[in-house]
Amino acid sequence: MTEQQSFNRKKMTSFYAWDGDILVLNILGTPNAKRDAIGKPKGNQLKVSVTAAPVAGKATDHMVRFLAKEFGVSARDIEVVFGRMNVNKQLRIRTPARLLKVIARHEKT
Repeated sequence: MTEQQSFNRKKMTSFYAWDGDILVLNILGTPNAKRDAIGKPKGNQLKVSVTAAPVAGKATDHMVRFLAKEFGVSARDIEVVFGRMNVNKQLRIRTPARLLKVIARHEKT
């Protein structure tokens, strides 16, 4: 069993969790938005809107590039675990250089 497989997503009680130095994010994506934006958590998912159309995974690819900039990592450092062609996604971000404000606030509590 790989390290990723050993991480149990059902344990997540928040929209994010740490698996060592990897940030695991549950995303509720919105394609065809007016602008790329990170919204508020909704249950155990973080809302992320992107301008790209949901055609053949292009919205997910766009989201990965957008989030890479936000987290200060390369797009290669973000793995789509599941949901490439779905609004419900899980991403693994290797060693983020920056945290989103919504995550930083949760980290302080």
